Amino acid sequence: MIGKILTMSSMLSFPPVRLTEDSLNLRAELREFISESRKILDWKPRSNFMSTFSSEFSKMLGSNGYLGITWPSQYGGQDRSALDRFVITEELLAAGAPVAAHWVAERQSGPLLIRYGNEKQKQVILPKIASGECYFSIGMSEPNSGSDLASIRTRAENTGQSWKITGTKVWTSNAHKNHWMILLARTSPPSEKRHEGMSQFLIDLKNDKMQINPIPNMLGQHEFNEVVMEEMEIPLDRLIGQEGNGWQQVTAELAFERSGPERFLSSYNVLLELIKVSGNQQNTEMRKAVGKIVSRLMALRTMSISIAGMLERGENPDIAAAVVKDSGNDFEQQVIEITREVLAIEPICKSKNSQEYESLMADLILQLPSFSFRGGTPEIMRSIIARGLGVR
Repeated sequence: MIGKILTMSSMLSFPPVRLTEDSLNLRAELREFISESRKILDWKPRSNFMSTFSSEFSKMLGSNGYLGITWPSQYGGQDRSALDRFVITEELLAAGAPVAAHWVAERQSGPLLIRYGNEKQKQVILPKIASGECYFSIGMSEPNSGSDLASIRTRAENTGQSWKITGTKVWTSNAHKNHWMILLARTSPPSEKRHEGMSQFLIDLKNDKMQINPIPNMLGQHEFNEVVMEEMEIPLDRLIGQEGNGWQQVTAELAFERSGPERFLSSYNVLLELIKVSGNQQNTEMRKAVGKIVSRLMALRTMSISIAGMLERGENPDIAAAVVKDSGNDFEQQVIEITREVLAIEPICKSKNSQEYESLMADLILQLPSFSFRGGTPEIMRSIIARGLGVR
């Protein structure tokens, strides 16, 4: 029994990582950039990073060299470390910057193409992502499938001249605005080995023949979409990586999506408000609440920095990333629950001042349900962790 516990602990560990001097200097530099960009673009801080689409801000980031920073210079990157990218991500999220346009492309689509894409795909697309001018959607989830990607039914048939694709994808964030989507589809019929026979493809959202239907959220905002493809044909060279290797590629891609500080900083502005108010009052319960939230935030941050270190070493921290994602979602809900208990201010939708606490809290309460399923539901995350540790 002791041996099994030791084996499990070695499979799931978060080795300590310290940010370098270069990373700390980059943090100070980025704070100046963020301050200057607010003066120029007049953007307002928002908690939910995926609801703040600004192509102007993304282009400004790219022109200053803050996108694709870990990528090879031949593809528009700067060959810098994953720790440097962590600092950039953390500062943008903490500031509530409008990052939704480039977020998916820079976070996971670009790294996926660097690892599995052909040279044409890399040369054409990666420099545009790094310049903040090319945006991506994720084509994984389907109706009636939930987070069980092995049950997808979208088909891709090789006709010899093209790939013919039929199927439907849902929750495709900003597909009506973005340029490309990375699609997961079946290229072989389902078998007993459920994770085999899937492949990934590049879909041109502006030119390929498909139907994009809006899925408004409870705030009336249009971020999610349904994408319907009926025998849509794409060139053969749009296949990413090897045919049939889609599951392995998706697993690597999701490690980037699930491990970053965006998994616990979506409610950061609410925490800041609580800290500000508690500092002006002699309220023991309020200060206890701040201590409880901040201590857990620091633990999650330490784990996320550790994963950045793993990525820097070329490791695939899929189990650790699932732990951070699941714990981060729980934490974000806890921030809202604890803050509402000790800070007696009523949330107000459509406040005159969008930066007011009342408005920020109202937006988060309505958006909170979506936080748990983007990147995978808690049930899926815990299943990944259990399988990875050999207890399921």
